[in-house]
Formats: sequence, C-alpha cells, structure tokens
Amino acid sequence: MAAKRFLDLPGGVKMPTLGLGTGRSTNEKETKAVLNAALEAGYRHIDTAYAYDNEKFIGDTLKEWFASGKLKRQDIFITTKLPMYGVHPDRVEFFMKKSLQNLQLDYVDLYLVHFPVGFKYDENLGRPVSNAENHWIAEPKTDHEGIWRKMEEQVSAGRTKTIGLSNYNIAQIETVLKYATIKPANLQVELHVYLQQRQLVDFCHKCDITVVAFSPLGAPGYNKVLKQTGRKERQLPDILGDPVVNTISKKYLKTPAQVMLRFLIQQGIACIPKSTNEKRLKENIEIFDFALDEGDVKKLLNLEVGEKGRVRDFKFFEGLDEHPDFPFKISDMH
Repeated sequence: MAAKRFLDLPGGVKMPTLGLGTGRSTNEKETKAVLNAALEAGYRHIDTAYAYDNEKFIGDTLKEWFASGKLKRQDIFITTKLPMYGVHPDRVEFFMKKSLQNLQLDYVDLYLVHFPVGFKYDENLGRPVSNAENHWIAEPKTDHEGIWRKMEEQVSAGRTKTIGLSNYNIAQIETVLKYATIKPANLQVELHVYLQQRQLVDFCHKCDITVVAFSPLGAPGYNKVLKQTGRKERQLPDILGDPVVNTISKKYLKTPAQVMLRFLIQQGIACIPKSTNEKRLKENIEIFDFALDEGDVKKLLNLEVGEKGRVRDFKFFEGLDEHPDFPFKISDMH
C-alpha cells in the first residue's frame, strides 16, 4: 500500500506527510537543537502554536538556515495555531500577527484554530483572565462563524496560505462548513492506533479536508508535561510497548514507532511526532521504504479502543468538559 510524501492543500500548497511536533518544547537550547537536528535529517514540516511558547526559538533557527542559504522559505511548511485565549473574532488577527512576529516570517503555510472553546483574555495584562482559584475563565459560547470569518481574512491578507481547525468534532466542522467561503484545509487531532477516530477521518476525507495526527505515538511523555504544570499525573496507555505493534515491528525490522507512523500515513493521514532524541528523530522520518501488508493493517485497526485511548483530553482545564463547545465525548472516556 502506497503512502504519499505530501498531501495537497488548496492553492497548490503541499504539506509533507511527516512533520515535527514541537508541543511544550519551551526550553530554548533544546528546541533549537532538536529543530536543527530535524532539518538536517530532512524534516520540512514544522508544527508549532502560539501557546507552546517556542515560536521565537523556531523563528531564530529558521532565520539562520535561510541566511546560510541551506533552506529557502518555500522549502519549508510551517503550521501555527490561534491560542485558546485568542478564540474570539476580536483577537484572531492580533494573535496571527504575534505569531508571525515571533516566527520572523511574512506568512505561515497553515493557521489553525487550536480548540473550539475560547478563554477570556485581558489585553492590558496580556494574559488570560483567571478566577480566584487561578483557573482560566472560558467564554460562555464560541462564535464559530465570527472566528472563521476572521480566519478567512488572514488568507486574504496573505498572512497564511491555508486555514484549518484543531480538536473539532464532526458537528463543529459541519457548522463551520455551512458559512465558510474558504473551506477548512485541515483538521489536526489526536490519532494513534488506540484512538483512530475513523468516522471523523472519513468525514474529513469526504469533505476534502486533510487530517494531521498529533501524538501519533500516544504521547508517552505526557506525564512529564502534567508534572511540569503542577497537575496530577495519569495512567497512560503504553502503545509503544503493545505486543501486536512489537510483533509487527520485528517482522519488518522497523521500530514500533515506525510501524505506528506508517499505519497512519498509509491511510492518507499526516503525522507530527515529537522527539528530542536525535536517533528517534531520524527513525521517525524513515517510513517511506516499507509498507504494511493488509493483514498487519487489519491487526492494527483492531487495536482501536475509542475515547478510552485519548491522552490529551484537555480536562486539566477545570470544568472545561462541561462547556457546550467541548468537543470530546465524555461518557466512555477514562
């Protein structure tokens, strides 16, 4: 089964199917080292977000590569995202411009609404509004139409080539499609062998919306993130240690991570695995020299456990799961 190296986005934009995730890489030295190693290894798709607090480090590194002549701006695909406290029509352009300033770029290739729920923002203090317990306060309702109109304006202004959504469910995407004059080019969601979201992926593909998988290896380092932010650690699924994945990896003489990434890209899904390990960075991009046969694809399809497999459930935001625009089904989540 073939796997494309690029997915086609509107306007002739080509997105490499294997990219580098940079979520929560807030250490300047580490972020720059990882990005340099990734660019050397051949990565040409970099995913970041305003909320990751690392756009500036990525911008500095890219500037060095451009200045050296090793890379031209058009050689690289950059995604960034409107933060949750920017999810309001009045703040889309403000945060788009801040991201471009941080990245030291004239445009990004893809700009995403990070989450379908917005938080209140204090423009004077330059931070989200918090309550007495220091929890961010959510906007009561999301103005999906108003936000999408402002996202479309960013394309018209040349600040981004394409626009899309992240963490939206089918009903929310349908809402956006009703009034979109520029259709979402992409949906980015958590996807891996335990959380395959096939109905959502099929819906997107039928609507010509490309899909990018974040945490395609199941976010094995997520407890580190929870600990760093003072939140309670959780029992996480050990997907890389799954016996089925490991049996298949031995058969192809590939790592479990390579098998899991190949599984997704064979279904036309792009992946943005995150790694700070140079060896694993190189391994993660070496997935175009083998193909999983139908029998092995079927075995991996059978690993689906639904919402119980979701790692990044955003429930560390107090009460967010009770918000009318919270996108995930709660009933069968662990």
